[in-house]
Amino acid sequence: MPAKNAEKEPGGFTAEERAAMKERAAELRAEGKKGAKKADGLQDVLDKIAEMAPDDRALAERVHVAITSTAPDLAPRTWYGMPAYADADGKVVVFFQDAGKFKYRYSTLGFQDAAHLDDGDMWPASYALVKWSPAVEKKIVALVKKAAS
Repeated sequence: MPAKNAEKEPGGFTAEERAAMKERAAELRAEGKKGAKKADGLQDVLDKIAEMAPDDRALAERVHVAITSTAPDLAPRTWYGMPAYADADGKVVVFFQDAGKFKYRYSTLGFQDAAHLDDGDMWPASYALVKWSPAVEKKIVALVKKAAS
C-alpha cells in the first residue's frame, strides 16, 4: 500500500483547506451558544483580520469598515475562518478571503446566495481584490448596499 502524502492526496484537501474546515466546525459549535454571540462574532472577525499578513490585513480592515458602515444590520462573524457578515437569519451575505488563506495571488470579496445581487440569468458572486482605492471602495459600497437590501 503506498504511503500517504501528508500535504495533499490526489483528489484530497490541502492542509489549508483542512484547517479552514476545522475552523468552520468550531464556529458551528460556538453558534450553539447565544449570549454575547454578536460581540464574540465581531471580536472573532477582528482577531482574524489581525492575524493576516500586512497587505491582506490593510485590505481586510478597509473592507470591514466599508461593510459595517454601509450595512450595519449585517452581523460580523467568521465563516470558514474568514471575516464574514451575516443577515438577521444568520446567513452569510458577504465575506473576505485574504490572499494568504489558500496562497492565492489576490484577496477575494465574495457574496453568498443570501446576497441580493441577482441580475438576469448570470451575475458575479466574487471579486478579486488586490489594492484599495476610492474607486474600489465606491464599488464595494454599492455592491454591499445591493446585497444587503
